[in-house]
Amino acid sequence: MSRLSEMRETRNYLLAAAIFLILIIGMQITAYIVNLLVISLILTILTLPAMDLLRKKGMPDGIAVGMITAVSGIAILGLLLLTMHSFQVLIEDLPMYQAELNQRLAELLLLLDTIGIDPASLSPSSISLGSVVTAIEPYVLNFGQIVLYLFFIMMTTCFALLEAPNIPGRLERILGSSMESRFGIGRMSRLMIEFVIVRTEANIIHGTLFGLALWAMGIHAALLWGILTFILAFIPYIGLLIAAIPAIFFAWLQYGAPGAVAVMIIVVILNALVENPIFAYIASRRFDLPPLVVIISLIVWGWILGIPGMIFAIPITLILLIMVQCSDETRWINTLLGVDKLFAEESGTTGKN
Repeated sequence: MSRLSEMRETRNYLLAAAIFLILIIGMQITAYIVNLLVISLILTILTLPAMDLLRKKGMPDGIAVGMITAVSGIAILGLLLLTMHSFQVLIEDLPMYQAELNQRLAELLLLLDTIGIDPASLSPSSISLGSVVTAIEPYVLNFGQIVLYLFFIMMTTCFALLEAPNIPGRLERILGSSMESRFGIGRMSRLMIEFVIVRTEANIIHGTLFGLALWAMGIHAALLWGILTFILAFIPYIGLLIAAIPAIFFAWLQYGAPGAVAVMIIVVILNALVENPIFAYIASRRFDLPPLVVIISLIVWGWILGIPGMIFAIPITLILLIMVQCSDETRWINTLLGVDKLFAEESGTTGKN
């Protein structure tokens, strides 16, 4: 009998693995829709505080949701227009950038020749900025598709905000009131919402300060690099580094090595002033994902959903961890990953409050 039960258990594990693999493949195939839903969920989380504030002031839900949706849509559309305008200006000034690049490469060749190195394969005309811009231009300037995508996102967010007040009651009916106290699901949900809001606020500050610093230096397309910093800062560990590379490159084009070093110093200073306090703020609430879980999340969600998957890897992972914690049969996964402590109530919190 025990042998039969072991075979059933093995079969169940194999079946679960097969279903999981099918889900991953399905998400990769439908990445367009999945990304739309994920972005809508993040926007819903970001706008929930404003929704609660308007509701407390007695504003009807329909009017409040309409107002929040309109403001959010205008803000996002404005950000997109600024990005596209900055990129268009960059394309128009491409001949000037190419001339600056040729000058820097000629200086580099002279330096290498001085120290006795023969760069036979490198010449000022061997690197073309036009080919790089041509490769990414269709993804940046397709305004029609972007507006259509934004419309679907805002509509989904609108209806999600209308349904948000009903979600806690539905979850309580499904999971039972004891589930919350036993597994700290509500606490983890609050931490996830807090993470998304605080991370977004930090990115706004970081992108604004970086863009202003580049503008003060006179770096080409400073606004574009500030927006890029705001977006890519959602990617843990590597996002800010990737966002800084174009700014460092253009600083090198304009001012040579001193300009590139100056931008590097700005990046280090902003990391110290903005990133460290923000992460200290989150860590003080015992929000801490193991680095291995973060890296795996970036790889997996980046492979499944592309760049949006990397940007929203942490919020998506937190949602999955909450879902895993809801089941007795899957909770061991959180323990194995070392994230089960996130669901444990903080000792002494109740007493202090």
